[in-house]
Amino acid sequence: MYVKDHMTKNPMTITSDVKISKAVDLMSKNGFHRLPVVDEEGRLIGLVTGGLVEEKSGARATSLSIFELNYLLSKTRVSDIMLTDVKTISADVFIEEAAQKMLDEGISVLPVVDEDNHVVGIITEKDIFQTFTELLGYRHQGTRFVFSCNDTPGYFAGITRLFAENDANIEAMAVYRTRERGTEVVVKATGEIPVENMIRILKENDFHLTNVTQTTKFGTVKSFEL
Repeated sequence: MYVKDHMTKNPMTITSDVKISKAVDLMSKNGFHRLPVVDEEGRLIGLVTGGLVEEKSGARATSLSIFELNYLLSKTRVSDIMLTDVKTISADVFIEEAAQKMLDEGISVLPVVDEDNHVVGIITEKDIFQTFTELLGYRHQGTRFVFSCNDTPGYFAGITRLFAENDANIEAMAVYRTRERGTEVVVKATGEIPVENMIRILKENDFHLTNVTQTTKFGTVKSFEL
């Protein structure tokens, strides 16, 4: 999964001579909180955010009236407050690299640039969250099976064989490790076989199920007793 598959492509940008009041208006009207700042050639030179505007203008703790504050914002240019040390990412890297970079840098947004530093997209922590839920098929119709298992080679092979033999299609799989419960495997699958039958088959083959939930086409969730 690449950054280019989940970023907002060709995002709105502004130049550094734009007044802050206009930048705020653009963000408000379009429902976002960040604007890349570019030069005349579309190359990234900075970033302005709603939080940055509040911080630099003193809007969070100012004695100015709303009219005085608006006047100040209408006279101040983006270049006076924008971030210039902007962390960026390429569109052709895996999305987990973008997530790790945000964690390492303590930031929630990365402008996506090409080899000439032209802005081609923007990716935010919200996009990362959305990718995570899509990867695990959270809102998709199907059944989620959670297994407790030994962390040994070949465990996946046994699971996939049983699902294949019963014409169940595996749409997502994941492995995660916890201190309390050890290693767990999550499988999201669809198919014609009744969930109760699939649970029975898995148990008969010594797979330790800890949770089974089904999401219907109407979005409702049903849990099964084990």
